[in-house]
Amino acid sequence: MPGGSALAASGPLTLDDRQPQVLAWPAVTVLSDPSGRLTLHDVRARLAQFQVPPGAAGTLGLRKDAVWLHIPLAVNAASDGRWVLDLGYAVINRADVHLVIDGAPAGHWVLGNLQPRDQRPLAGRTPAVGLDLPPGRNASLFVRVQSAGALILPVTLSKFSAFHTDAMHEQMLQGLLTGLGLFLILYAGVQWFSVREPMFWKYALLSGGSLMFSVAQFGLGAQYLWGDHLWFELHMPGLSALLAATGTFLFVEDVLAGDGGQPRFSRLMHAGAALLLLVAAAYALDLIGVHTVSFFVGTLGLAPALLGLPGAIRRQRQGDTVGGYFLAAWLGYFATTWVMVGVIKGNLPATGWTLHSFQIGATLDMLVFLRVMGLRLAHIHSAAHQAQHERAALHSLAHTDPLTGLPNRRGLTAEIHQRLARARPDHLLALVLLDLDGFKQVNDQHGHETGDQLLVAVAARLRSSLREPDLIARLGGDEFVVVAEGLRTPAQAEALCSHLLRAFEAPFELAGQPVRLGLTGGYVLAPLDGQDPRELLKAADAAMYSGKQDGKHRMVRAAPAAQPGG
Repeated sequence: MPGGSALAASGPLTLDDRQPQVLAWPAVTVLSDPSGRLTLHDVRARLAQFQVPPGAAGTLGLRKDAVWLHIPLAVNAASDGRWVLDLGYAVINRADVHLVIDGAPAGHWVLGNLQPRDQRPLAGRTPAVGLDLPPGRNASLFVRVQSAGALILPVTLSKFSAFHTDAMHEQMLQGLLTGLGLFLILYAGVQWFSVREPMFWKYALLSGGSLMFSVAQFGLGAQYLWGDHLWFELHMPGLSALLAATGTFLFVEDVLAGDGGQPRFSRLMHAGAALLLLVAAAYALDLIGVHTVSFFVGTLGLAPALLGLPGAIRRQRQGDTVGGYFLAAWLGYFATTWVMVGVIKGNLPATGWTLHSFQIGATLDMLVFLRVMGLRLAHIHSAAHQAQHERAALHSLAHTDPLTGLPNRRGLTAEIHQRLARARPDHLLALVLLDLDGFKQVNDQHGHETGDQLLVAVAARLRSSLREPDLIARLGGDEFVVVAEGLRTPAQAEALCSHLLRAFEAPFELAGQPVRLGLTGGYVLAPLDGQDPRELLKAADAAMYSGKQDGKHRMVRAAPAAQPGG
């Protein structure tokens, strides 16, 4: 028998209470049971056919056949004989444990995640059974295992105290990682609800899938969530892995092609996500098996990283830190996935680190992707702020006179509408249309550049002559409009107009030369003279024209509008 004599020479697995936990794998030999019909009597008769397990310690890889394990034991005479056999992997479907003492069967227990919890010898996270072994004597364990997934078997024999300590440590680790995952998912959900950015629900999908995969793989789902509901126990690991991969496709596409510049990349990523969802639906309906799911997860699961790699490298070279974070996340993802796949295929040993590698890698990825989301959100906010700034600039250009910086006709119309809504008989609004006297002669004599300088000076003098809330606008040429609200009586409007006339008595200084300009205006009062902006401006213009005809440098109130029925 290849390897059998070497194992026999090493002797049985020694159990000594001074060493409260021992790995059983060095003493394990295996026998395949393709038909699934071999009994304990059959395998004991074939003991010479048992062989040292191929591959790495603690794992038999992906296989569909049932496998018998043989573990010879030697119990120290000083031991109390109370030990726990722990298969160490939560999702082993069924394990028949047979204890043989001095050649006679001494016990049979059925373990596995498909067993009702009230029928399990120990209702823990992993398949385990308490044993009463004879001190100072030899015994053997024959364990028949079969599972739809990988036969990962980091079998240990422990004292009850060591078993419970390990279980407590594992529960604490799972609680910390699960709590962190739930927090990240809740954070993403709140952010999506607040800002409606699709990136957040895609992150929640990939994080939720990764979290549920770990919850199922490490036995927490059956322990705390779905109990003895076998559909969930059989399907949740595969469905969770498929949903995590789907979320990864969508999230990577959203971040790397979020600006809409890579339509081919987006189509490929969306197609990959859609295919995985179809596989998930087929698996949920039992149209395909877990090995098919493993194939799709193992192949398409790497596709988001491979397809996104060129974009991440390009961003990194452009100085975008998002690319660097993606590269770091994928490096960790490849490393931890390679370790987990190695354990599943039987190429790497099943230890505490290797069994938790994917879970730790997924948690680190979630944290890195959280940072990616922060950077992406900052970019979105920056782009929105820039767009808002550009819109404000365009609005300003459309509503502002470029020479004087005053509102133009369009800006004036919008302001008049707002201010007219507040006008009342005891809260009058004065609309004064002004035209410069003598500006054409200055413009013709000194040129347009000097004329423009004079218009800027006129705008400045008007500003300094009015109250802070009063509005000044330039209609074009040498025509200006003043809008003053909050006047209690028409006499206050008349006083305002007189003040404007006096403001133009002093000459303007241009290139060291005094330049005199007069001012003629027409004004109306709202709501006394009407409330329609166009009609008010028309009436003020007519009054100003009347003032020009009567000798200029004066302010004329428009004739009151005719009242209906008057």
